Amino acid sequence: MNKSLLSALALTAVIALGGSAWAADIQIGVAGPITGPNAAFGAQLQKGAEQAVADINAAGGVLGQKFKLSVGDDVSDPKQGISVANKFVADGVKYVDGHFNSGVTIPASEVYAENGILVMTPAATNPKLTERGLWNTFRTCGRDDQQGKVAGDYIAKHWKDAKIAIVHDKTPYGQGLADETKKNLNANGITEVMYEGINVGDKDFSALIAKMKENGITLIYWGGLHTEGGLIIRQAADQGLKAQFFSGDGVVSNEFASIAGDAVSGTLMTFAPDPRKNPNAKELVEKFRAAGFEPEAYTLYSYAAVQIIAQAITKAGSADDPQKVAEVIRSGGPWKTAIGDISYDSKGDITRPDYVLYTWKKGEDGKYNYFEN
Repeated sequence: MNKSLLSALALTAVIALGGSAWAADIQIGVAGPITGPNAAFGAQLQKGAEQAVADINAAGGVLGQKFKLSVGDDVSDPKQGISVANKFVADGVKYVDGHFNSGVTIPASEVYAENGILVMTPAATNPKLTERGLWNTFRTCGRDDQQGKVAGDYIAKHWKDAKIAIVHDKTPYGQGLADETKKNLNANGITEVMYEGINVGDKDFSALIAKMKENGITLIYWGGLHTEGGLIIRQAADQGLKAQFFSGDGVVSNEFASIAGDAVSGTLMTFAPDPRKNPNAKELVEKFRAAGFEPEAYTLYSYAAVQIIAQAITKAGSADDPQKVAEVIRSGGPWKTAIGDISYDSKGDITRPDYVLYTWKKGEDGKYNYFEN
C-alpha cells in the first residue's frame, strides 16, 4: 500500500473518530430565568445543573459519554420559554433540567414532547404540568395541591379565627397555589374575607393594603414569588397593617428578606425539608460554598434532576431514546440523589410527601433566613 493511500486512510480515520467523539456528547439543557426579576432562582437552577454535569463528567460521564450543557434564559416569560425550547430542539438537546416557573414549563414541555425531549423541572409545582399525560414530563419537587393542603391545614389549626386575605399574581404557579390553599381552607370550614389578584411587576400596593386594613385582615396568604411578595409585606408594615404573612416556595430566596427588610420577621412559608441538611449532601454543599455560592432553595433540586437523568440513561443502556429513558425513570427507582431517594408515579410526580413549615427570622449571624418549625 503506498504512502499516499495510507495517509488518506489515516485522515479518514481521524475525521471519523473526531465525528464520533462529538456525536458521543449527550446534549442536555438547563433553562430558567437567568436574567430578570427572578434571576436568583435562575442562578440556582444553572449552578445546580453545572455542578452536576461537572461532577458526572469528572467521574467518567454516562456510558462513556460526557454531558454537554446548554443554558437557556426564559426570563420567566412563557413566550421566551417556547423560544428557548425551540432553540434546544435545533441544537440537538435531548434532556432538559428546567424550567422554573409553572407558566413557562407547561407550554415549553409541549414543545419538548413533540420533539422527543425529556424535561425534568426542579421547581414547577402546578399540578397541570403532570396531569396532561405527557410522556416526557417529570419534576424533583412536589405539587401545589400538596403544598396547599399543608398550608391550609396549618392555618385552620392555628389561625382559625383570622380574617384572611388570599392574594396571588395571576400566574399558573401563584394563582394555582393560592387556589389550592383556598380550597383546603374552605374544606376546613374557613372562608376568606378577600381574594385578590395583582400583576407581576406591580410595585405599588397601597390600594390593596388600604382595602385589607378596611376589612380588618389579620392574615395574608400570598401565592406568588419573592419579588412582589417582599414588596407587599414591606409596604403593609409601613402602612401600619399588622397581619401574619404566609406564603409558599416562591419566596424561598434570601432576596425575599432583602426586599421585605425587618417586615419579613415571623413570615410563615411552606417548602420541602432543607436539602442542605441532608447528610448525603454535606460534601456537595461544602463544594458550592467553597466556590462562593450558597446552594439554597432549588440548587440541589436542579442537581438532583441531572443525577436522575444520568442514572436512568445508564439503566436504559443508551441516551439515544429519551422515551425509553422516561419509562425507566417511572419504573426504575428509587434514584439516589443529593436531596434523598426519589421514586416516581406514572404521571412523573415524586411519590414522597415534600412540604414542611418554615419561619423567617434572624439567625445567629444576625441575618434573616428561614428555619424549619
